[in-house]
Amino acid sequence: MTMTNLIPQKIKAVLFDMDGVLYDSMKHHAETWIEAFKKFDIDFPRKEAYLNEGSTGDFTIRKAIKQICNREATPEEIEGIYEEKTRLMHLRPKADKIPGMQTLMNKIREAGKKIVVVTGSKQPILLERLQKDFGVHPDDVVSGYDVTHGKPHPEPYLMGLKKADIPVEETIVIENAPLGVESAIDAGIFTIAINTGPLEKQVLFDAGASEVFDTAEEIDEFLEKISVVSDKKSV
Repeated sequence: MTMTNLIPQKIKAVLFDMDGVLYDSMKHHAETWIEAFKKFDIDFPRKEAYLNEGSTGDFTIRKAIKQICNREATPEEIEGIYEEKTRLMHLRPKADKIPGMQTLMNKIREAGKKIVVVTGSKQPILLERLQKDFGVHPDDVVSGYDVTHGKPHPEPYLMGLKKADIPVEETIVIENAPLGVESAIDAGIFTIAINTGPLEKQVLFDAGASEVFDTAEEIDEFLEKISVVSDKKSV
């Protein structure tokens, strides 16, 4: 059993992904990816949006064009597709918060744990909501603007560890995407997942998640068992 499969004895920091963990935003991402690629006459499969979730926009565009068109993406395509996706995201309805995540974050803070959000997103429409919705200061966010290599590369979560200033063996990650799980595991962090999308749970287990849950309440119960949060009711 590797270190990333072992539940840390003492957890002092929790690193959260954003899309699909804090916000029910993946359906918007999927639709806007499909529409943005379509503008460039590329048929982007919906499932790929979920399989690529957590990576940077550049990564998704390069990978899709390589797979679908069997060639490298041009700089014009990379810039144009992502600009169109960002434009379309601003036209989509406001993404709802994942039920129970505000309460869970509050309990983690009350227990004295550090929280950092680690996302591949560059979408201001969501990044700017984190402080108001979840009390996460911009200094405690790693976004697609901050990294050279997006998920599944370990860089985002290694940067998250640095921001948290907590040792890897005292940290846990909450993800919902296969590439995000791979990123956290490669950074050496114990990782659990919440399955808020259409993928089979086994996809997240195969990526390396030690536990896969359906709701924030189930994660809360798990964190109580391993003494990350108290079962004392929030005041």
